[in-house]
Amino acid sequence: MSGLRLGPLLRYVDDTSATVWVETLECSEVEVRAGDRTARARTFAAHGRHYALVHVTGLPTGQATPYTVLVDDERVWPSDDPDLAEFPPPVIPTLEPGKPLRVAFGSCRVSVSHDEEGNAEFGVDALRAYALRMAGLTGEPDRWPDLVVFLGDQVYADDTSPLMKEFIAARRDPSKPPWTELKDYEEYAHLYGLAWSDPANRWLLSTLPSAMIFDDHDIRDDWNTSHDWRVEMEATTWWHERVVAGLGSYWVYQHLGNLGPEDRAGDALWQRIAGHASEEELDITADLDALADRADREPESYRWSFSRDFGTQARLVVVDSRAARVLQPDQRAMLDDAELAWLDERMQGDVDHVLVGTSLPVLLAPALHHAEALSEALAQGRFGRVAARFGEWARTTADLEHWAAFQQGFVDLSRMTVEVAAGLRGTAPRSVTFLSGDVHHSYVAEAWADPRAGAPLVGRVVQATCSPIRNPLPRFMTMLLRGAARGKARPTGRLLAGRVPRSPLRWRLTSGPWYDNNLAVLELLPDRLHFRWSRGEIRDGHTDRPTLHRVATVDVPLGPVARED
Repeated sequence: MSGLRLGPLLRYVDDTSATVWVETLECSEVEVRAGDRTARARTFAAHGRHYALVHVTGLPTGQATPYTVLVDDERVWPSDDPDLAEFPPPVIPTLEPGKPLRVAFGSCRVSVSHDEEGNAEFGVDALRAYALRMAGLTGEPDRWPDLVVFLGDQVYADDTSPLMKEFIAARRDPSKPPWTELKDYEEYAHLYGLAWSDPANRWLLSTLPSAMIFDDHDIRDDWNTSHDWRVEMEATTWWHERVVAGLGSYWVYQHLGNLGPEDRAGDALWQRIAGHASEEELDITADLDALADRADREPESYRWSFSRDFGTQARLVVVDSRAARVLQPDQRAMLDDAELAWLDERMQGDVDHVLVGTSLPVLLAPALHHAEALSEALAQGRFGRVAARFGEWARTTADLEHWAAFQQGFVDLSRMTVEVAAGLRGTAPRSVTFLSGDVHHSYVAEAWADPRAGAPLVGRVVQATCSPIRNPLPRFMTMLLRGAARGKARPTGRLLAGRVPRSPLRWRLTSGPWYDNNLAVLELLPDRLHFRWSRGEIRDGHTDRPTLHRVATVDVPLGPVARED
C-alpha cells in the first residue's frame, strides 16, 4: 500500500515557489522533487492522521515543472494506480509576471458518485469535466488557469452522500444525534477523502494551484444566520464537537494551503509545526481543537480571510463571510470590527484589478436583495414586534442571510468599493470584481455609484457568480429566480427607505442567470474582463468521459460604466 492517503494538492504558488499538501498513512518524511529542486518536510499529526505541507523554492519562473512526491523515499506520486495512468505527469506551473491572469472559480460541490445514478440526481461534476479537458482526454485543452478559487461548500457536512452514510453507520448509531450529519474530526477527514479522491479531480488538484474559503455547508446549513439560530444550535448535545471538528479540519485541509510564506510565518500554530526540531512527530490535536474552539466562541481571535497580490496586475482578497459574523441582536454585522478593519486596509487601489472572493454574492438579483434587506428590518423590529417574529422565521426558513441581510456590512463594503473605484484610495483600478458562489445559479451584474455617493466611478464594478459546481437547484426554484433577476437595485427600495442605510451602489444583472453545474474562468485582458462558464455533458452514454460544454461567454469592457438613474 502506498504511503499516500490523500493528495497531493498544489496550493499557494508564486513565480518561483510552491506549496504541496499531502495526507499520509503514517508518520513520515515527505519529499517533493521538481526539476533540480528538492524540498522535504516531516509530517505532523492531528486526531490520529498525518499531514505535511512542503515548500519548494527556486523554481523557474513561468514554467510548468514536472514533479514527484516521495514518502519515506518511496515514490507515491505520480501514482501507479491504473485509474490515473492516462493522465499527464503532474506539474508545478509557476506564475509569469505580466501575463494576463486567469482565475477559475466556483462553489457548491457534493461528493457523490460519477455514475449514471449520481449524474441523474446531481448532474455532471463540472470540475471533473474541466479536469478531463485540462488533461487532454476529451479534447484539446485551452490555456490552463493560473489558479482555481473554491468559494465554499467543498464538503457537505449536513447533507451526506450514501458513501458517507455508510461510513457513519459503521462507527456509530445514525438514529441518534447528529444522525447522518458529521459528528467529529474523523468523519470530516473521511468526507474530504471522498471529495478529493476521484482520479480526474485528484489529478487536477495536484497540478492546478488552489485557494479556498468555507461557506455554511462546510459546517452546517445556515451557519451563523442569526442569534436565534446560534442559540438553538448551542442548546444541542452535539453542536460543540461538530463546529470544533469542522473548523479544525478546515484549518488542516483547506486554510493552511491558502497562506503564502509571510502569512504562514504569522500563524502561531504553523510556526509551532515548522519550528518542531524533534525526530518524533508533533501532535497538534490539542492545539488545533483549542484554536477551533476559540475561533468559534471569539471570532476576532483568528482570521480565516486572506489576500495576495499578483504584482501590480491584481489583488485577490478572499473574505470570511461566515465565522466572522457578529450576531448580537443589537449589534448585528457580517464582519466583526477586526475583520472589517483588515478588509478596509486591503480595499485599496494602485493595482490594475481588485478581485474580492466572498462565498456570498455582494450584489444579488435586485428582488432578492430587497427581500433580504426587508427580512433583516423585520427581524430587527423596525416594523414592530409581531413583524419581528415573522422576520426571524422568514430569514431562517428561506436562507435570507447574504450580505443584503446584513445591511450595515453591505453598505460598509459598498462604500469601500465606491471609494476604490473612484480613485479615492490610491490610483483607481480598472475593475473591482466580486467573485462569489452559494446561490446555486450563475450571473453577472454591473454596478454604478448612487448619485449621492460622491465621486463617479473610474473603474468597473462587477459581480460574477458561479454556483453550483455540482448541486443544482430544484426546477421550481429556477422559476422564482428568473423573476427576481429583473429590474435594477435601487438604493434601499421604497418600503425600506429610512429603515435601512442607503446603499452607495446601484446595479442590475447584465448576463444570466444560468442554472447548470458550472465552473467559471475569468481572464484579465488588456481591454476587458473575459468570463466563461462551462458545464460537463455526457455523450453516447459515456458517464466516465463528460465533455466540457460552454454555457456562456461574457465580456465586460473596462472603463467607467454609464450611470443609470
